[in-house]
Parts: sequence; C-alpha cells; structure tokens
Amino acid sequence: MKTLFTSVFLALTVLFAMLPGQPQAQQSDAAGVWIQVAARPSLLEAQDEARALSARLPDVAGYALGGGWYGIVIGPYARADAEQVLRVYRAEGQIPRDSFITFSSNLNTRFYPVGPEAAAPATSPVPQQPVPQQPVPQQADAATQTAEATPVPTLPDETPAQARRSEQSLSRPERMDLQVALKAAGFYTSAIDGAFGRGTRGSMADWQSARGYEPTGVLTTLQRQALMDEYNAPLISAGMAPYTDTRAGISIDLPLREVSFSRYEPPFAHFDPIGDLGVQVLLISQPGDRRTLYGLYDIMQTLEIVPLDGPRARSGDQFTLEGRNGRIVSYTEARLANGEIKGFSLIWPAGDEGRRTRVLAAMQASFSRLDGVLDPAAGGDETQSIDLVSGLEIRKPRLSRSGFFVTSDGVVVTTADAVTGCGRVTIDRDVTAEVMLSDEAAGIAVLKPSVALSPMATAPLAASAPRLRSALAVSGYSYGGVLGAPSLTWGSLDDLKGLQGEAHLARLDLMAQPGDAGGPLLDKQGTVHGMLLPQPASGPVLPDGVRFALKGELIRMALEKAGVGLPSTEAATSGELPMSVLQKEATGLTTLVSCWE
Repeated sequence: MKTLFTSVFLALTVLFAMLPGQPQAQQSDAAGVWIQVAARPSLLEAQDEARALSARLPDVAGYALGGGWYGIVIGPYARADAEQVLRVYRAEGQIPRDSFITFSSNLNTRFYPVGPEAAAPATSPVPQQPVPQQPVPQQADAATQTAEATPVPTLPDETPAQARRSEQSLSRPERMDLQVALKAAGFYTSAIDGAFGRGTRGSMADWQSARGYEPTGVLTTLQRQALMDEYNAPLISAGMAPYTDTRAGISIDLPLREVSFSRYEPPFAHFDPIGDLGVQVLLISQPGDRRTLYGLYDIMQTLEIVPLDGPRARSGDQFTLEGRNGRIVSYTEARLANGEIKGFSLIWPAGDEGRRTRVLAAMQASFSRLDGVLDPAAGGDETQSIDLVSGLEIRKPRLSRSGFFVTSDGVVVTTADAVTGCGRVTIDRDVTAEVMLSDEAAGIAVLKPSVALSPMATAPLAASAPRLRSALAVSGYSYGGVLGAPSLTWGSLDDLKGLQGEAHLARLDLMAQPGDAGGPLLDKQGTVHGMLLPQPASGPVLPDGVRFALKGELIRMALEKAGVGLPSTEAATSGELPMSVLQKEATGLTTLVSCWE
C-alpha cells in the first residue's frame, strides 16, 4: 500500500500548490526541474526519508510544498536530463513508479540538506542504464547531525497576537473541528468541546513542533488551514463532493475521483471504479415494506461484494452489513421510510482503513432522502443471469458436494474433499459447520452445524451388505445446488470391493455428477448402504459409469471416532417404498455442503 499512499500524496501536492495564497507553478524549466519522489505530512518523517534516500542516490533535497506537506525531490536538472534520470531510476526500482517531474515554482522553503542552496547546474550528471550505486557520504560530525535533525520553522504568517485575534472569529463548530483534527493526528486526547484550554493549547504546540512551526500554542490562520488540510487529505485525495441523483431520490457526498455513475439496475444505481483504488459505490432505492427490506438484507449477503466475515444487524426498519476479506471491505446500510427503501454500499480495497473510514463517515453524514425512487420494473428487458442480482455477481462456493444427516440435531457425513482447504464450510445452504473429523485416506468427513438443526430425516445405516446387482440410488445435489433440491440417480451394485480388492469400497455401475459425491447410497427400502465418493483426481481413466462408494461400516467407524452417537441400523420398513415416498425420504436426509474461500 505504500505506492498507493505515495501516489495520493504526490497528487495532493499539485492541489495544495493551487490553493489561495500559494504561488502557482509557472511550468518553466529555466531554473532547472526536479523529480518529486514522495510527499509527507510530517517534517520529521520527510527529513528521515530524504536522509535515507540520499544514502544511495545523489542530488536529493527536501522542500516544503505548502498546505502542511513536505516533498522529497531529486535535482535540479535540465529538462532532458531529468526525463532520463526519471526513466532510469524508475526502471531500476530506485524511486517509486509514480514519481514525476516538478518545477521550482512548486517548492517553498528547503528543509534538507541544511545550508545555502546551490544554483541549478548547467549540466547535471545523468545516470545511464544501468544506474551505478553512488552513495553520498554523510557528515559524521555531531554539529551537522544535530542541524539536520532540527526542524526548520517556516516564517509565521501572523504574529501570536494576530493569531489570537483571528482565532476569536472562529465559531464553536470550527473550534471543535480543530480539536477533532488534532485528535486524529494523535496530539489531542481530551473532550471535543470547542474550548481551547491548557490541553488544547499543549496539543497545538506539539502539532506545531512536529510540523516545523514555532510552538506558540496558538495556530495562525494558515496553520489552521494546514491542519484541516492534513485532516481532510483522505477526503481530498478521494475527490469527495456532493452528488444528487434525482431519479433515485438521494443526495450524498461521493468519492468522485474514484467512482463514476455507470448505470441503473434497480434497486441499485451503480458507480463503477475510475481510479486506481478499485472503489465501488451503490445507491439503493426501491419502493417496499419491511418484508422487502428484509429480503434485500438476505439478498445482499449472497453477493460477492459482501464478504462473509463482518458484523451485520437488522432491526425494525433498517439494516447494516459489513464484510471483510483479504481484498475488500464492504459496508451497506438501508432504511425504510414512507414506503421507500434507500441506502448505499461502499466497497473499498482492504489495507486502506484510515481513508475508508473517513470517506464512509462523510457519506453517512451527508446522506439525504429526496423525492423519487427507482422503478423496480425498469431494466426488465436486460440480459439476465442466475449468477447476477441487478448486475452484481452472486457469491459462489469454491466447491459444492452432497452430504446426509445422521443425527437428529444435524450432524452431517460428506466427502473429505468438500472440507479441504476451506475458509468456511456450510451445510443446508447457509449454516456454518465445524469439521469434527476429516479422513482423507478414507475420503470421509463429519460436520457439526454451528446451530442445532432439525432435519426431516436421518440416515438409517444398513447392518448388512446388499446383494450384488441390486438396484441402488445416490441422492445428491447433482449440479451444486442449482436445482434447489436433491435428485435420485439409479444404478446397481457391481462388486463389494474396489478394483484392487479394497474391502472398504463398493463398486457401482452408476452415472453420477460431481455434485452427487458425498450423497447417501440407498436401496429401494430407504436403507443407506454407503456414501458416494468423488472421481479420483489421478490414476487410470475408468469407463463411464464406474463409481465407488464408501461402505456403511466405514461410516460407522468415522462417526465413532468423531464421538457421534450411532444412528439407527435399519429402515423402519422391510418392504420397498413407493417412489414418491422414497424421494421424500431422500430429500429429507440429503443436504448441500459448500466449501468457501
């Protein structure tokens, strides 16, 4: 993320240079040009970085940029030489790739190195490919080191007396804003009350010292602006600005440097990324009631933009959702009022929490409901997909298998590959499950739901093996849950051992799908004789229809090892069940098992 923040700070220097009271760059290279490699909001941090860079590169300097920012530059060079230096140092990774050429008119007081400034050289030494390492020896005497470590105060724009007089014109909210900014910068720890007492004065002096100003404890007008610019830098870098959508009936501040309106797909107005961060925003707008709101709450949690981990709350006429993973942090809020559901989602890259929280707070504070709501029937003729909801991708598991209930509180047996390498395992579509046992050698896993379930049926394990060539069926989610319910696939028992004599396997003649693996193997009486195993990932390619099942005695052993009480041994009936009854029983005891990243 260092490159990300560097690019933001470098971009900010141009903005601050254009603020009122700051000299504008004349874009002239008559006095030589510079390569700006970094900008920091702290003078001490900028000094340390300049010293570190000068230990391996020549011509390093540091200048105040205005607005409380300090730049690290290399130069000065003639324009053509600067372009060569920039190209070579970038190629070798000596400087960030977002470094750029800047002009002397953008640079104010020099803070590094300490001493008189040298005139721009007529011809500067320019590195050629490859760049040789040319460390600059550092002065070892204590006087020089002390001078470099001492912040160089900028000239005050107001005297302390003038600063106090200008301070008196501040409103209480403005004074509170300054305390908030000091607190965010780590200098103030007391109440935000707008009263400038000893604690506030001390924090102001500490901030002034850290930023290279004289520590008077009274901020001048320009210092107050620099403090607020520093505090608002995350919002400035994201381009926060008011946005009104009359069609959705929402007014809100949005990071318009990072997102731009793309399209309407009710109930969402989509704002897609335009910046380097990959930010995404949704405005939520639809008519409805509490049932509609709660339905939206459930649907949002199935989307890729709402990761599984994170707090979520639903109460009364509103809900909030937060989700985090290694890529993104997502926040959604929506509220029902006067028959209209309105809200927003902010999807931000992980690792940029400071800026994300500032942007989110600004969006929450500025959100306003206007007349109007998106028409839910609009866009009905657009291309539709079961993998999308209003243009947003539904979250999909990495792998889905079948499983079956073996106890009345919802313990499930499934294949070992269904739980291998998973960040989260679910059963019954959305219930998180704990892996009680996983035996990769046998190919079986035992799962316990996070909350007790009440399955419609449990597997009656057979006490004896079925007859060869008898009809058997696997009950499974053949297509990974797309059909919504398990299906029965019939075949027959070919052998009571594997191809190499494995006693724990049974060989089947059965045309099953990958999603059927883990499903129970039933006879016509509804007795479970085993569990269908997935096709081997390696080894010889077998003819179509050759499948293997783990026998019932191995399932019993796995359950005993996991500490699960054994289910009943036989089906309640000794005769064949009508097909409709058998299908109902199979549906009741079969569940979908999903492995999530």
